[in-house]
Amino acid sequence: MLAELCRRDLVPAVWVPSLSDRELRERLNRRAHLIRLRTAARNRVFGALSQWGLRIPVRVLQVGDPMTLLERRGVPAVWRRSVAEALAAIDMLDERIGPLDAELRVIAQADRRVQLLLTIPGIGEHLGLIIAAEIGEIARFPGPRKLIGFAGLAPRVAQSGQSSRTGALSKAGSRALRWAAVEAAQCAWRPTNPWHRLYLDVKQRTGKSNPAKSAVARKILIAAWHVLARQQPFKPSRVQRGDDPVPASSHFHLAA
Repeated sequence: MLAELCRRDLVPAVWVPSLSDRELRERLNRRAHLIRLRTAARNRVFGALSQWGLRIPVRVLQVGDPMTLLERRGVPAVWRRSVAEALAAIDMLDERIGPLDAELRVIAQADRRVQLLLTIPGIGEHLGLIIAAEIGEIARFPGPRKLIGFAGLAPRVAQSGQSSRTGALSKAGSRALRWAAVEAAQCAWRPTNPWHRLYLDVKQRTGKSNPAKSAVARKILIAAWHVLARQQPFKPSRVQRGDDPVPASSHFHLAA
């Protein structure tokens, strides 16, 4: 039955990423795993020292003789040993993350998609690689709204009869793409950012920064769709004056 449906073109095709994109995703997942382990080790150092009222940055403990420093600060031997083990784990992870970052940097420089995404404010090489790997072929998204929905940045809509109400973000789809878009929106507080007025407007209206970052993240995905679909660098379509409020529905994309 399935073979017959496929023969008649009655079954929608499922997009499968290319082998190169799957390899890129695996490299990025490996790096994310190592980063999580390093963060856990750093938190372990912070927790052990906090028990004795100390707050010493990890970068300070990684130079010189940290055990002598902790002994002078009155940290018992058991806690010093815990800190030493965590510092050793951090050093080991740094040795593995460094070559992986260099490998990803070479891939980013050779990927046309990443070079186009780098023209969007807030997107660096690492975020560009994540966005490119998660999107894959931009042709599978008919428009930017489909890309926003795929990232889970579209609000939920509850409808009953003639009433319609929007709620929180759906968060359905690619978690990595959603994280990368929100991470790229972190710099929207800068006056030089093209979505700075949008960020301020939404933050003032809601009283929170997270909805403002989500609004900017949607604009970043709109820009990403346009630069990848048109194969042109990012350029704001118009310049907002400082006294003009920017509505949440404003458009910033490639100039026509």
